[in-house]
Amino acid sequence: MKLFGYYRSSAAYRVRIALNLKGLAVEHIPVHLRRQEQVATAFRAFNPAGLVPVLEHEGHHYSQSLAIMEYLDEIQPLPALLPAQPADRAYVRSLALGIACDIHPLNNLRVLNYLKDDLLLDGPARDRWYQHWIGSGFSALESILTQDARVGFFCCGETPGMADACLVPQLYNAERMHCDTSAYPTLRRIAANARALPAFQAAEPERQSDAE
Repeated sequence: MKLFGYYRSSAAYRVRIALNLKGLAVEHIPVHLRRQEQVATAFRAFNPAGLVPVLEHEGHHYSQSLAIMEYLDEIQPLPALLPAQPADRAYVRSLALGIACDIHPLNNLRVLNYLKDDLLLDGPARDRWYQHWIGSGFSALESILTQDARVGFFCCGETPGMADACLVPQLYNAERMHCDTSAYPTLRRIAANARALPAFQAAEPERQSDAE
């Protein structure tokens, strides 16, 4: 099993957490996004979108972090990344998708590069863009997690899963970009609980072989 990723990629970070939670051994293959290695012909041969992460397993390549996490749940059901009950599974998926599809895409590297190189936005303008969309997404997520009775030590109960694996990287990126997260105490509490676990710690960007 191989994981193609970049140490600061939120999506690759999610998958590293999932692999660690399941105790699955994987070979990490760095793909340097700032050097444009993701658009090289060799990489595009198995992911035409030119994005990380990509999981290689038994001769097949899988892209999209949430799809990879569901695949891991299917090939090794325990410990589960999704709860057993359909309603709870839908709830966790909605949290994960809210982060992976609504928050992250507006703030990832290729969008920020487009704002800089094509739209010629300066650093402060790009920061305002980033902070606006983080604030919009985190405010909604904080409201959901504050009100839902299923929230416990983690996003759903007392066991970390898919939603937590998405939350921690997104909060990490927000902190790295100097976003004020004080208005999101529930997000911060859950993320702190998760970050205390070895599976999350081992996935941290600074601990990866390609960290700079």
